[in-house]
Amino acid sequence: MSGTWRTICALEEILPDTGVAALLGGEQVAIFRLGESETVHAIGNRDPFSGANVLARGITGDLGGVSVVASPVYKQHFSLATGICLEDADVSVPLYPARVFNGAVQVCLTVRAEAAPPRQRLVMIGNGMAGMRVIEELLRIAPDAYDITVFGAEAVGNYNRILLSPVLAGEKTMDEIMLHAPEWYAEAGITLHLGEPVTAIDRIRRTVTSAAGRMVGYDRLLIAAGSSANRLPIPGAHLPGVLAFRDVRDVREMQAAALGQGQAVVIGGGLLGLEAAAGLNTQGMQVTVVHGVEVLMERQLDAYAAGLLRRSLEALGIRFMMNAMTTEILGDEMADGGRVRGLRMKMGSGGDREIPADLVVMTAGIRPNIELAKAAGLQCGHGIIVDDTMQTYDPRVYAVGECVQHRSRVYGLVAPLWEQARVCAAHLAGAGHLRYPGSVVATRLKVTGIDLYSAGALHQEPDTDELVLRDPDSGIYKRILLRDNRIRGVLLFGDASDAAWYQQLMETGADVSRFRDLLLFGPAHADGLDKAA
Repeated sequence: MSGTWRTICALEEILPDTGVAALLGGEQVAIFRLGESETVHAIGNRDPFSGANVLARGITGDLGGVSVVASPVYKQHFSLATGICLEDADVSVPLYPARVFNGAVQVCLTVRAEAAPPRQRLVMIGNGMAGMRVIEELLRIAPDAYDITVFGAEAVGNYNRILLSPVLAGEKTMDEIMLHAPEWYAEAGITLHLGEPVTAIDRIRRTVTSAAGRMVGYDRLLIAAGSSANRLPIPGAHLPGVLAFRDVRDVREMQAAALGQGQAVVIGGGLLGLEAAAGLNTQGMQVTVVHGVEVLMERQLDAYAAGLLRRSLEALGIRFMMNAMTTEILGDEMADGGRVRGLRMKMGSGGDREIPADLVVMTAGIRPNIELAKAAGLQCGHGIIVDDTMQTYDPRVYAVGECVQHRSRVYGLVAPLWEQARVCAAHLAGAGHLRYPGSVVATRLKVTGIDLYSAGALHQEPDTDELVLRDPDSGIYKRILLRDNRIRGVLLFGDASDAAWYQQLMETGADVSRFRDLLLFGPAHADGLDKAA
């Protein structure tokens, strides 16, 4: 390197992991020695936050793999390799070339190494669909912005979780629903730690620690921790043979249980429960769905559509116990390894009833995984609270997916997560022009032979109008709720081919008055449709 090298002192005069200050060319320079080695670094001695020449007296160390010195005043950490402050990447100190030559520590003054901003470090907690959609979008719009590290709790790559139902039914394989195999991460230059959940976040030091004890530093942190299945607080809930339906491990255990062609009971007649019931039925098990009210999928369907759905599922061989509350899962601790053998219910008509079960699948809703965020001091409600940019109350920490709460709402369906991911990626890339306003929630049942779509608000109010089409012969039912000639809710059974069109009209708030009378018959019959949509 060209330039003037100035001798500061003998290497042995600087104790390991300490620094000294020198006045060179009218500027104070702090020189540090790392350990017992001959590795030395030189940075400006002035702390930019306090204005004091004190950095040479700071404590050196390793922070998430970065050699740093901590200011003795306000404790900010400065990278010895780049001069950049780890707590505020917009602040840095001058960086000087330094070396050991013939046992002497030397610093070059004529040629100064500029503290060019390196790629920032992005750590993502979670390896699911929402988080990986952020990564995909970020690599598209800002491929060189970050060195990315991903921690995944599961020991497999990122797969399409919404297609677990076809996998359970034997209609798809895991390879067919894999979105990002481990090889993809390596090709994209992403560091991936599978089967290694993060157990702690240190927001002061800006590090995460995994279950394996691995500590990694970050400049930006993305929490995409997803959600977990609720387990009913009843006796027997943790017996062998009692499963949730959330991940590939659950699917594999259900498929193994189905080999016995026994009795399966699914607790919960919501979307996930019915998909699990259909999958187990396809695998040859005798399936009974136990539901606490009289209407299946009561959050998404009205009574008429729920009746059509029940009859369609019963035609497949699935049985239903409605208005029945599960009170106990029965098992014999001395027999069959303590495995489940039945289920006890309290019937709405009065009295108790027991049914046999070789397998019980609980689909009693989900809960956002917020424990890690809460322990780190991030503000949480039902989920991790984020603003319209998907940023938490810590400006360096973002969150997306089923673990977040946005405008008091928690989303468990994939479409809102895609919208969140697009906004989050834009802000991580520094193109902060997008906002996430919330989503219209739409539901589609993934059961072969049953076409069902539900979106928006389906409860009729005094200021809403209702359009209904019933065709019992063809098994088609359509219901649309309007307010001020704008769609507020849509329910389609038997023919959901126009679902995307209805959802677009609803999301854009389009005025449908010009083709209101033809609305139930879809876009092919609506005049002036393209302009209205």
